[in-house]
This record gives sequence, structure tokens and C-alpha cells, in this order.
Amino acid sequence: MGRRDDVCRGPFDAPADGPDSAAQATNDRDWTQELWSSVRCGGVLLVLLLLVDWGTGRLALWRAALWLALAGLLFVVLYPARVSAGGNWLASRRLVREYRVRTDLLVSVRCLDGISQRLLLRDALGGRVEIDPEVFVRNPQLWFCLDEGARKAAADGSLLCGATALQRISRRVDQETARAVFKASGLE
Repeated sequence: MGRRDDVCRGPFDAPADGPDSAAQATNDRDWTQELWSSVRCGGVLLVLLLLVDWGTGRLALWRAALWLALAGLLFVVLYPARVSAGGNWLASRRLVREYRVRTDLLVSVRCLDGISQRLLLRDALGGRVEIDPEVFVRNPQLWFCLDEGARKAAADGSLLCGATALQRISRRVDQETARAVFKASGLE
């Protein structure tokens, strides 16, 4: 069984020097499930709207196109971000664009509260990523990659604010991981 640091390393434990190095990437395991869920929501809305129009006898081509556009808009709104991490980088790919930060050059980490909690990461190169902290709870490998880079940034003195936010997420990830281990071993 490998060390906790080995999760983010590439072949032969070669250190990753840059964000585009050949380090092995870790991806969000639940992304495809969330993607299919957003496709299903858009499809169900489209089918329901078409059935209502057909049942009332008002189905027309222009109305079907309008319902298709509305279902497409729902899909775009629900489209999940694909989060991946590797040696000293973390990326969040949306429908059109990918956002990337260097974790070893983090400058700030902030928790944004609102309808859904978000974690805002900024690096010294101007990179900015907004991620749902639940992604780290569901995927400890992603958290370990971020934590390793954040520790390097804190040791170098570039991480100016955000240690409290990282500690909160670390505790939550540790609690969920321990709960999963106890559940898998039958000790719950």
C-alpha cells in the first residue's frame, strides 16, 4: 500500500515540476453519473412539455423547438464541472472552458457561502478555480493532491489566507473517509 503522497505522483514517483508535467491525473469518480443525471433531467422536462402540448392539442413545430431550447438550457445549467488533479495542479472543466490553478503556488483559499457552498482557489499566476467542497469529500484522492500542494504553498509562504478553510475541509474529508472505512469493515 502506497503512501498518501503517492496518489498524485506519476510513474516511478517522478516529481511533477509544472502544471503540464506527465504526472498521473486523478479525476472526479462521480462526474459521469452527474452528467447522466443532468441529461435525464433535461430529457424528462422535454418529454413532459411535449406530452402536455400533445394532450391539449396545441403541439406545433415552433412550440416543440421552444421546449427543446428550454430543455437544453436546463442541461447547460445542470452540467457538472469535471474536476481533476495531478502533480501541483487542480483543474475544473466546465462545458466550454477549463479553469486551472497551481496548488503549490496558491495565494488564497476562500469558502463562498450562498445557495451552494463553493471553494475559491487562487494562485500566484492568476489562475482561479471555483469548486464544490463536496467533490473533495467524495474523492479523497483529489483532496490529497490539493492538500499536498497547499502544504507546499504554506511552507513557501505564498498561501496568505485560507488555512482555516482548508482545515475545515480536511476534517470533513477525514471524517467521511473514516466513516466509509468503518462501514466497509462492518464496524459501524
